[in-house]
Amino acid sequence: MKLHRILTCCIALMLTIPLSAQEDDDLEYRYEIGAGAGVNFSLSDVNSTWYGNTQFAGGAIFRFILNPRMAVKIGLNYGKMSGTTDDVDNFYPANPDLSGTERLKFKADGEVYDLSALYEINFLPYGYAQGYQGYKRIVPYLQLGLGLTYGAAGKAFTANVPLGFGIKYKIAPRLNLGFEWRMHLSLSDKLENLEAPLGIKSSGFKNKDNYSFTFLTFTYDLSPRCPNCNKD
Repeated sequence: MKLHRILTCCIALMLTIPLSAQEDDDLEYRYEIGAGAGVNFSLSDVNSTWYGNTQFAGGAIFRFILNPRMAVKIGLNYGKMSGTTDDVDNFYPANPDLSGTERLKFKADGEVYDLSALYEINFLPYGYAQGYQGYKRIVPYLQLGLGLTYGAAGKAFTANVPLGFGIKYKIAPRLNLGFEWRMHLSLSDKLENLEAPLGIKSSGFKNKDNYSFTFLTFTYDLSPRCPNCNKD
């Protein structure tokens, strides 16, 4: 009799485990938290080549998941703006107010700190288990937002517009691996501490310092939604 009860309990437990796992696979979550690491480069007065003078970059990520197709991501990022006027094609005079052939000698190597909020839209509904919702474990996405930048070299604080794309892969019900690229268009020409080397100041986004991040990201899902709650 005791053996019969033990076998019954074991069978019930074995049936319950896959059911629970399946329920976890179908869950949606409210938030993601994680980090990214990779490289960055700048398009500025000291570098005009894409991925020229690349530097290590990193950041923290907090993502508000609106639904399987949309999210709002908050990113705190760190990078560098580096380069030298010797490597650019333009001729920068040593003194833009005077005529002459003496070339400006300037080297930039300063940190850039960025805080951005980006709206992300997935091309496909993102989730671990396909189910009737048609979720996909790997999806591409676009991103666009607004941000704030501080350039330590020039002690410059300004706004920026980040835009880019990425791809994310759900390697487990709560674990996400991603690859993303962003370009940040800033409103300052002094992030690397070299402003208007030709003596011509501009407005808007023209002739300003821009920078890019290329990240490999890893995030973890938090706070599962209630699948039976009408308002969740």
